[in-house]
Amino acid sequence: EVQLVESGGGLVQAGGSLRISCAASGFTSEDYVIGWFRQGPGKEREGISYISSVDGSTYYAEAVKGRFTISRDIAKNTVYLQMNSLKPEDTADYYCAAGPADAVTTALSTGEYDYWGQGTQVTVSS
Repeated sequence: EVQLVESGGGLVQAGGSLRISCAASGFTSEDYVIGWFRQGPGKEREGISYISSVDGSTYYAEAVKGRFTISRDIAKNTVYLQMNSLKPEDTADYYCAAGPADAVTTALSTGEYDYWGQGTQVTVSS
């Protein structure tokens, strides 16, 4: 059974940085993508980044490009999201999700992902 566990959320001031983690386990296939999504208060869940287990390729939504960096530690089966220059509008619950590499696209659509973590809360104060 695939399990995804996020951690590292918290309260940070605007302009600050935070790194959140997604520990993954239970994959039976090596070809998958881990994506990060977020859902702010009163907003729909939006995809912000992904990283592929196949070749390590990454993708970022415009809202976070240049500020957020996704990376992975293969030995630890963990994916990280380093968030810099945080803004109050980055406040949200952040979720990691996993989907098959041959189904995930740059649309970062929630429907492309089969497994989800429980989320971690990030609050950016102004």
